[in-house]
Amino acid sequence: MIALVVVSHSEQAANGVAEVATEMGGDARIVPVGGDPDGGIGTSAPEIEDAILDAVEGPDGETADGIVVLVDLGSAVMNAELAIEMLEEDLEVVIADAPILEGTLNAAVSASSPKATLDEVLQRAEEARDYRKLD
Repeated sequence: MIALVVVSHSEQAANGVAEVATEMGGDARIVPVGGDPDGGIGTSAPEIEDAILDAVEGPDGETADGIVVLVDLGSAVMNAELAIEMLEEDLEVVIADAPILEGTLNAAVSASSPKATLDEVLQRAEEARDYRKLD
């Protein structure tokens, strides 16, 4: 099973992206994290690390085989990379180069398959870069 972590500068945005992807994308495990430790706009490497660890061990007791992290802006990438480096466990964690909402939705659809692999979920998330909304 592959889990997702949604990282945004806004806690509300992270929760909203996770909500849309959960509603439309099946039963993938999605953990949102956003905002700075004081409740403002920003991201925090320790909070992202905690979200990754929460995604690994779900409430159902099933352990994820890998984690795809989706981010909104550049400093979220930097803090996600730092969080991954801080992990003491040997986990397969990748950051998707994808738009956060569309990428999370694609990844959730793919991750809801019990046979999904980390590479497949990452690829589906990154396919969202090419979506056009208007002709």
